[in-house]
Amino acid sequence: MQLDALLRDIEHALAPVRHVMRPLLSDPLVMGIWAVLVVVSVGVLLWDIRERNQALPSLMKGVWTLVVLYSGPFGLGVYAYAGRTQISDDTLWRRGLRSTAHCYSGCGAGEVVGFVTLAGLLALESSLVITAGTFTLAYLFGYALTVGPLMQEGVGFGEAMLDALYSETPSITVMEITAIGTDLLLAGGAHIGDLLFWGALVFSLSIGFLAAFPVNAVLVHLGVKEGMKNPAEMARDAGATA
Repeated sequence: MQLDALLRDIEHALAPVRHVMRPLLSDPLVMGIWAVLVVVSVGVLLWDIRERNQALPSLMKGVWTLVVLYSGPFGLGVYAYAGRTQISDDTLWRRGLRSTAHCYSGCGAGEVVGFVTLAGLLALESSLVITAGTFTLAYLFGYALTVGPLMQEGVGFGEAMLDALYSETPSITVMEITAIGTDLLLAGGAHIGDLLFWGALVFSLSIGFLAAFPVNAVLVHLGVKEGMKNPAEMARDAGATA
């Protein structure tokens, strides 16, 4: 009962945001412009990776592609600031952004699959079921993106899973509470054929990224997470072995 009351209070407090954003996210012109910006951003990213950043590992190339697919020009800006081999100084903020991007790529995939399957294709109307299912998939995808590479390096499954639980849980939790909450606030009851369904999903992903960034920056600062390797060092290493 107390939780229900809290959720109603939050929904009431954020009603002005919903009033402003719902028309924008269901406007065909606005979403059409956004789709064009995403396509252009992905094209720029892929060109830059092919022409100037081949030294990036395959995992990070995939991570940045998903980030830009989810967040368009915003994701491209994060890549330009923190993910290219041409960065001059690898600051805490850049490491925090790379760590967030890594988490975001996996969790975002889980969230998209969750909402599209549960709220879209299955047309479930229970917010609790949709939330629980989407949370579960986001955690699974997010952990997998950490566990898989660790196991490829020879780390056992148990140790890799413990590392993922320890390092990724705070970030995933904050990201998904924010993203899923935003999506339900803006598009609760929307169907997969509604433009609002997709607009709110895209918008909520970027909001989740912003919420998780300070968490990742703190975790990197405390040494809980490494923040992904400095891409400039990757380029130097590649040049040394060429």
